[in-house]
Amino acid sequence: MVYQLCVALLVASALAEVLERANQTGGSVVIPLVRRRKLGLAQVSQSSDTAEVHGKRHGQASEYYGQVSVGSPAQTFMVVFDTGSGNLLLPSKDCQDEACTGHKRFDDGLSTTAMEVAFADQPNTAVQADGTRDVVTITFGTGEMSGVYVRDNICLGGSQICCQSNFVAATEESDEPFSIVPFDGILGLSLPQMAEGASFSLVDQMVDAGVLKEPLFGVFFGNDGEQSEVSFGQYRKELMASDMFWASVTVPGYWQVKMQDVVVDGKKQGICATGGGCQVAVDTGTSLLAGPSDVVNQLIESLEVASDCSNHEHLPPIGFIVSGHTLSLGPEDYVSRTDSGCSLGLMSLDIPPPKGPLFIFGDPFLRKYYTVYDRKNLRVGFALARHSESSSAEALLSVHRSARRITRKLRRRRMRGATHHNA
Repeated sequence: MVYQLCVALLVASALAEVLERANQTGGSVVIPLVRRRKLGLAQVSQSSDTAEVHGKRHGQASEYYGQVSVGSPAQTFMVVFDTGSGNLLLPSKDCQDEACTGHKRFDDGLSTTAMEVAFADQPNTAVQADGTRDVVTITFGTGEMSGVYVRDNICLGGSQICCQSNFVAATEESDEPFSIVPFDGILGLSLPQMAEGASFSLVDQMVDAGVLKEPLFGVFFGNDGEQSEVSFGQYRKELMASDMFWASVTVPGYWQVKMQDVVVDGKKQGICATGGGCQVAVDTGTSLLAGPSDVVNQLIESLEVASDCSNHEHLPPIGFIVSGHTLSLGPEDYVSRTDSGCSLGLMSLDIPPPKGPLFIFGDPFLRKYYTVYDRKNLRVGFALARHSESSSAEALLSVHRSARRITRKLRRRRMRGATHHNA
C-alpha cells in the first residue's frame, strides 16, 4: 500500500511538473484562412501616409481572413490578419450603420469579462458613471470608422490560446469599404508602435501572457485551391521549400527590413545605392507590391509588360536583395493576368520622410515566400513557400485558360476589323 501510494505521489508530481512546464512554454495554433478575390479594400493604417496603398483595386487583389474569438462566452468573428496595422477592430452592437449591421457585432453586455476602457493612455481604467471616454477615428483608403476602447478575453481561432487585450469597438463605419467586405473586422499584427498603445498590441499581449510556445507567428498564402494559414507560437517547416534566412527589423512599427537593391533579369538596378539602402515593409494587408513612383516608373519602362499578354512568357524575373539573398519573382508572380489582359502587379506609393520612402511586399510576394515574424528577436524570416503540385497545376491551367480567352478576343477583334474593311 505504501509503495502504491509513493508511486501515485510520484505520478501526480510528474504530471504537475509537466502541466507547469506546458503552462510556462505555452502553446501554438494554426488558423486556416479563407482566400477571396477582392471586391473592395478595407485595410486600415494608423498613418494616412499609407492610405494610397490600401485604396486601390487590381486583378491580383485577394483577401485572406480567419477566426478570432472575443469575450466570455466566446463571440466569434472573421478578421483579416494584417501585419500592416496595429489594433484589433470589430464592429460594436452600438453601431447601427449598414456596414456594421451586415456583419457580426461585438456585444459587451453578453460577456462577463468585458470592460469598457476610458482612455488609451490609461488602458486599465474603466469608464466611470459620467461616461467620459475617448473616441478614436481611424482613416482607411476609401472610408473611415470611429469607435471606443474595450478590454476582454481574446482567443486565436477556436483555440485555448487566449489573453486579455484592449481593442477598438466601432460605433460608426462608412459604407465603403465595410459594407461590401466578407469579413467582420481587422486584427492588426504590426509592432506596438502602430497600435493605440502597448495594451492594444495583441501579439505583445500574447507574448507577455506566456501563452505562445515561441514569441512569433508565420504566414502562408496559398494559391487557388490551396489552404492558406497563419500560425502562432510556431512556424511550419513543412510549408518551406528552402532554408529560412532572417532580416532584422530596422524601424519598429511595420515589420520593416532593409533592402540592398532591386534586380531585373539578374542585373542590379542601383536603386538603393544611396542613403544606406531601401526600406521595405512586409504587409499581409496589402494586395500588391508597392514602391516609390520613380522606382515603379523605372520598372514599368524596363519590363514593358504588354497589355495583351503577348510577351508574358519572355518577361524577365525581378528580385529584391534582402540580407544578401535575392528574393526572386517570375512574371507569373508579378504580372496580373485576367480576361481583359495583363498588367504589372506593382503600384506607386510615395510615403514622405521620416517614414518613407518605403517599399511594400504584399500578396504577390507573400504567395511566393513563407514569412515568419519574430517578436523576441525583432526580425522577419523568409523562405520559399512550398505549394502543392495540384495548386500549381491549377494555377497554370488558369493561366492557359486566360490566354485562350485573350487570344479568342483578339481574333474576334481582327475578324471584326477585316469585315469592316471589306465593307
